[in-house]
Amino acid sequence: MRIRAAVAADLPQLTAIYNHYILQTPITFDVEPQEAAQRRSWLAGFGTNGAHRLLVAAEADALLGYAYSGPFKARAAYASSVEVSVYCAHQACGRGVGSALYRELFGILAEQPLHRAYAGITLPNAASEALHHRFGFEQVGLFREVGFKFGRYWDVGWYERALGPRGGS
Repeated sequence: MRIRAAVAADLPQLTAIYNHYILQTPITFDVEPQEAAQRRSWLAGFGTNGAHRLLVAAEADALLGYAYSGPFKARAAYASSVEVSVYCAHQACGRGVGSALYRELFGILAEQPLHRAYAGITLPNAASEALHHRFGFEQVGLFREVGFKFGRYWDVGWYERALGPRGGS
């Protein structure tokens, strides 16, 4: 498995991984599958330097998953915080892909002028909670019944961890 920055050619596979979660799980609150063309602007929001990164785990020509850091909020005072997320191809779950991606991502983020990382996790999701705890996240909030999907309401837990030179990690 090789971890690298995402490129435009990855967009079809990135979209396929994400569409699985749209159609099969409550993990994302998108409800309609997306086309790669719809996600071009999302992909354009990431760079090869700075705080907003998109990494992929690849094996041969197949993507096993991806992790990213993006803006937490649009207002300027939030610039020292990022929101992070990780998605694994469903056939690659349980193989350490998420951990490998987060290890690489947090190594990059440690070199950025960042203070905090945040992750929203649809609950229940024991695997995601365990992954985030392993990477030093603590739950700091709970939005009760904030999303409606598959005929029911879902809670979202908010998790936080310190980052980089200013973050104390």
